[in-house]
Amino acid sequence: MQATRLTVLRHGETAWNQDTRIQGHTDIDLNDTGRWQAAQVARALADEPMTAVYSSDLRRAFDTAQAVAHAQGLTAIPNTGLRERCFGMLEGKTWAEIETHHPAEATLWRTRVPEWAPDGGESLVALRDRVLAVLNTLAAQHTGEHIALVAHGGVLDAIYRAATGLELQAPRSWLLKNAAINRLLWTPDSLTLVGWGDVAHLESAAASLDEKTT
Repeated sequence: MQATRLTVLRHGETAWNQDTRIQGHTDIDLNDTGRWQAAQVARALADEPMTAVYSSDLRRAFDTAQAVAHAQGLTAIPNTGLRERCFGMLEGKTWAEIETHHPAEATLWRTRVPEWAPDGGESLVALRDRVLAVLNTLAAQHTGEHIALVAHGGVLDAIYRAATGLELQAPRSWLLKNAAINRLLWTPDSLTLVGWGDVAHLESAAASLDEKTT
C-alpha cells in the first residue's frame, strides 16, 4: 500500500508569540523573525519535491506556506480546516492575564479537559476531529505523493497525538517550534511519525549569519 508523505509545519514567529498572547483565529502577521524563518524552511525543503502545499488561511500560516510553495514552483492552497483552535473570549490575552483574571478557565485549559471550550471557542475534541478530517481527506487525494501542511501549534499537537496514540489530556512533552520540520507517513489505516521538531535549518542559518556579522 502506497503512503502519502506529509511534511507538517508550524508557521513562523509572530509578535503575539513573543508576548505569549493567545492568537487562535485572530489573524496576526509574521514578524521579521517569522518571515526569516519562513524563508529558511522554504530553502531547506526546496530539494524535496512536493505535489501540493496546503495551509491554514490565517496570514501567519499562509505567508509561511507561500514561501514553501514558491520554492517548489507551486501556489499555497488555503484550507480553513487547518486553522488554529478557536479560543473565543481568551484570544488576545496573555497566559499571565488568563491566570489572573480567568483562573477557572486557566485550570480547565492547563489540565486539558477534552470537552471544555472557552466561551465562544472550541474544545480539544472538536479541534482534533476537525484537523484529522482535513488531514485524512487531503492525504487520501495524494496517495504516493509528498505534500506539506502549514498550520499552528494546536493543529500540530493534535496531529502528533494521533500519530503516537496519546490521549488528548496527556501532558505535552514534545516541542512545537515555529518553522520546525515535522514528517509523517499516512495510509488509510495509519498515521506514522517519522521525525519531529527538526530545526537544523534555523540553527545553521543563524550560526552562519552570526559568523558574517562578527
